[in-house]
Amino acid sequence: MQSFAFRFTNNLDDANDLVQDTMLKAMRYSQNFESGTNLQAWLFTIMKNTFINNYRRLTMQRQLINTSEDLNYSQLYKSATENVAQNAFVANDIYLALGKLEPQYSVPFMRFFEGYKYQEIADEMQIPIGTVKTRIHVARLLLKKTLKMYSDGMEQSVR
Repeated sequence: MQSFAFRFTNNLDDANDLVQDTMLKAMRYSQNFESGTNLQAWLFTIMKNTFINNYRRLTMQRQLINTSEDLNYSQLYKSATENVAQNAFVANDIYLALGKLEPQYSVPFMRFFEGYKYQEIADEMQIPIGTVKTRIHVARLLLKKTLKMYSDGMEQSVR
């Protein structure tokens, strides 16, 4: 199994992480395995899908980071020191806002944020996929409303 993971990642540590993630998902969704079918094929399918999902997530993260600007040490240092305290307050406000959400909204939202697909969340929570999508949408709206002060500040700084 590790050699199969290594073919995806070309890195031993990443391959070990992929195997571990695969086994965790296999245990979590063991009730979906059909007795009498090929266990190895089922595990390899989970591994392939896990790798693809992780790859997509990393690709999206890289697209969000703008590396086109040339930054020197003094710019990075000034930016980092100014943002440390502010980021702590923002993170705290986000956690407080998430804590105020009812579990029916916060759980699917957090699972989606962690990279799970709608169907995986629906299976875990044993609810229809449409309900998962609705709850994630409602959670976003509630968080956006609660954290409106930050979106207002972002709009003003862009102007």
